[in-house]
Amino acid sequence: MKRIAIIGGGISGLSAAFYMEKARAAGVELEYTLFESGQRLGGCMSSDYIEGCLVEAGPDSFLTEKPWALSLCQELGIADQLIGSNDSQRKTYIVVKGRLVVMPDGLMFMVPTRLVPTALSPLFSWRTKIRMARELLHPPRPMHNDETVAEMVERHFGAEVVDRLADPLLSGVYGGDAGKLSARAVLPRFVEMEEKYGSLSRAMLAARQKMSQAAGKQPARSLFTSLKDGMQQMVDAVVTRLDPAAIRLRQHIQRVYPENGGWRVSIEMNGDERYDAVILATPANVAGTLLDGVDRGLARNLLDITYSSSVTVTLGYYKDQLAKLPPGFGFLVPRSEGTRMLACTFVHNKFPHRAPADKGILRCFLGGARDEAVLGLTDEEMLDTVYRELRDLVKLDARPIFARVYRWREAMAQYEPGHIARVQSIEKRVAEIPGLALAGNAYHGIGVPDCIRSGKEAANSVAQLTPESQPTPL
Repeated sequence: MKRIAIIGGGISGLSAAFYMEKARAAGVELEYTLFESGQRLGGCMSSDYIEGCLVEAGPDSFLTEKPWALSLCQELGIADQLIGSNDSQRKTYIVVKGRLVVMPDGLMFMVPTRLVPTALSPLFSWRTKIRMARELLHPPRPMHNDETVAEMVERHFGAEVVDRLADPLLSGVYGGDAGKLSARAVLPRFVEMEEKYGSLSRAMLAARQKMSQAAGKQPARSLFTSLKDGMQQMVDAVVTRLDPAAIRLRQHIQRVYPENGGWRVSIEMNGDERYDAVILATPANVAGTLLDGVDRGLARNLLDITYSSSVTVTLGYYKDQLAKLPPGFGFLVPRSEGTRMLACTFVHNKFPHRAPADKGILRCFLGGARDEAVLGLTDEEMLDTVYRELRDLVKLDARPIFARVYRWREAMAQYEPGHIARVQSIEKRVAEIPGLALAGNAYHGIGVPDCIRSGKEAANSVAQLTPESQPTPL
């Protein structure tokens, strides 16, 4: 009987446990124990109902195009609970000189694919618009160095696009700084497009044409997917499928080390336990600390992966208090605007199921790589900041009927230049250590689907399960 320890009870560790439980039910001889240092499972995936509104403490959805979360929901039997974003209302604004300016039609991520809407948009200066037009003439160019996203985008479109699009977009996804994130790691498709087409705009036009042809054969899917009762519904569904005796909450792991062909796991207050294999589904810095006595080079590489922190402030209002808000999903704020708020989502527009007809929800984001200091504010100071900036940006003077502040310290891995080479080095060394696997958002993607994939692959690795074919989207 193979015994496996899973350390970390976020969605990565839960996914590893789920696929082990599934294999065990199918007759594979294994046992697993899931250790979590906190009082609940799911990590930052947490949902709650307040005043009839569904409030997400962490991620509110996942990208539909990545199949691993959809596949997990199918296997859990909750695919009928999936809901898509209200893409007919998908309009996003950028704050420019204190005013909300809508992103022009045809802008795919940060690349223009329709020249007329871009040319008419007040989002960019004429100098930038001319540069965008000239970008269509860029020749193919291999990327020899691991440059930053800011460097790559500025080469194509200029510094204004970095400031008004690249940086705010990546702040929302990674809590990061476009000037410090690796283009190869964060935007690999852009790197491939540049090598093949040269012009990112021409590449996106080709991709858009393929998407249009595919859309003619099947119904269009929403950009984002969530669950009717929130992202915690996925966590709860996984937990109900696990062996309750295998779950150990409030268990602090002090170190792990190989011993006699297996692993010794040292548990604070509870001594040591022996396992045949270990999955570290923790942040990379925690994994590095646990492995420091096993392999100093591996530990150093893990500890070199940095993280950013974030704060989400969720506010509930009566609909008539929000009458002055523009339609759409919300707005992004460039750093050059000098606010602490990075973005604000109009949740009731993005997912109408989240609030009753007479209420609306705003979700504001602060922190990130450039503003770790915001976590030092009290809740009252945080709310005062958000209220002031909402008043300045969207003329919202009303006080909400409820407010919640959620702090996520060192929650988002930062894929800095050299990240891909570092991960390759980490994975090469891990493969040489029998019975060890890593999972989490520090390696090949920070979204929920990426974490689920990492947990499944870690389970397959240490339990030697038969890998299944790649899941297909719903």
